[in-house]
Amino acid sequence: MNALISVSDKTGIVEFAQALHALGIKLLSTGGTAKLLADQGLPVTEVAEVTGFPEMLDGRVKTLHPKVHGGLLARRDVPEHMTALKAHAIDTIDLLVVNLYPFEATVAKAGCTLEDAIENIDIGGPAMVRSAAKNWKDVAVLTDASQYAQVLAELKDGGLTLKTKFALSVAAFNRISQYDGAISNYLSSITFEEGASTPARSLFPGQSNTNFIKLQDLRYGENPHQSAAFYRDLYPAPGSLVSAVQLQGKELSYNNIADADAAWECVKSFDTPACVIVKHANPCGVAVGADSLEAYSKAFQTDPTSAFGGIIALNCPLDERAALQMSKQFIEVLMAPSFTPEALAVFKSKVNVRILQIALPPGGASDWDNGRNAMDIKRVGSGLLMQTADNHLLTLADLKVVTKLQPTPEQLQDLLFAWNIAKFVKSNAIVFCKGGMTMGVGAGQMSRLDSARIASIKAEHAGLSLKGTAVASDAFFPFRDGLDVVVDAGATCVIQPGGSMRDQEVIDAANERGVAMVYSGVRHFRH
Repeated sequence: MNALISVSDKTGIVEFAQALHALGIKLLSTGGTAKLLADQGLPVTEVAEVTGFPEMLDGRVKTLHPKVHGGLLARRDVPEHMTALKAHAIDTIDLLVVNLYPFEATVAKAGCTLEDAIENIDIGGPAMVRSAAKNWKDVAVLTDASQYAQVLAELKDGGLTLKTKFALSVAAFNRISQYDGAISNYLSSITFEEGASTPARSLFPGQSNTNFIKLQDLRYGENPHQSAAFYRDLYPAPGSLVSAVQLQGKELSYNNIADADAAWECVKSFDTPACVIVKHANPCGVAVGADSLEAYSKAFQTDPTSAFGGIIALNCPLDERAALQMSKQFIEVLMAPSFTPEALAVFKSKVNVRILQIALPPGGASDWDNGRNAMDIKRVGSGLLMQTADNHLLTLADLKVVTKLQPTPEQLQDLLFAWNIAKFVKSNAIVFCKGGMTMGVGAGQMSRLDSARIASIKAEHAGLSLKGTAVASDAFFPFRDGLDVVVDAGATCVIQPGGSMRDQEVIDAANERGVAMVYSGVRHFRH
């Protein structure tokens, strides 16, 4: 049995090769890999000795030869193939271990030149991988160090099963697809300028090649007659929903996952203990507090009716006191970075509550922003809409006061809080806030006036007074009537993007009503 090993990432390769040698498998290799194995005392044959040709063109040509590809592609069950190998003195290659030049890592580096990128496009590696993967019944192909342990275990147990060989083949073709997609994305994003050392790149390549890995099939989609599955990015960001570990509860549904993501992305935007309760993709209660109990209690007050059967996300540890309070309500999904043993014990009897633990990124909560999606993608008929994600962060320095009345420091904090929530509420969005909690949320209405009225009605039903609240509108007020509605409800300060043809009319109305108004300069439509 012959194994050809040619790897860029040499993680675990010496130990793997030693184990193959111990099993009596002959080792073939190329370049730096061959030198590494020989330096470890392993008997290894250079591919150049097999082909009769030295590596050429600075290593661009070394395995592109019939004695390599014939050994990989020949079907052992076809006599004519085996006769041809014998006639040309070609040995079979039964095991191929290849990982490719680090193209993705190279182009991710700041200052990567086009020449750097081109030289890290592997040619011989993908060709060998495709040959071996095509002939999967006879050749096992390994493209990642994570596969070494299982393959060794089966080899020691008598040989690789066809099931394992097929799985390795699928993984190999997937890797080639990912690799080619990365090359296509990079090259088609470049605007070529002769003489430029670092090429200019577009955010949107001429061809978009996306790769997602299936995590699980789902029972159904948004509705029972729809089929669905859950996928993750090829390289998921730490601290994102796809990294969640489910500690208990029923299998997540399509809607659970969609709502959980909305809640998790919102709660990640706070750097103090916070709680977000989501229902049908909209926050129905958001608050910050000293700990998980205070944050949850305040968030729940906003809209207890909508919170029934909601999705709860915390950006801080959940302790027993908060768990006891939450357990009084019907919860679909509960998420937090960590849970105390006592908190988990509270929910042990509520077996249907889905509890997800999402570990903090390596840099802690302050690193969450690095885990946000860079792009948003929406499917349309036979096409895609692609845009940079709405990751804009507003600071006090960005605010422009446009009224005679200046907001107080407390009001400015409430305005920023309300603005942050409005970013996660479906348009048209109107959000009343005060003291680090939502007081009324109006979402997803065709009219901004209706959103304002709904927010007021919800506050009334929850027994909350809107007197002295701050209001955020995700887009400008086209007329003064929207401002009048929120002021009539009790708001004393307003944040909005500005930009309407009737801005002055709305500013005059704010001055007339004696409220402070600030412009953010950006809007947050969320469809």
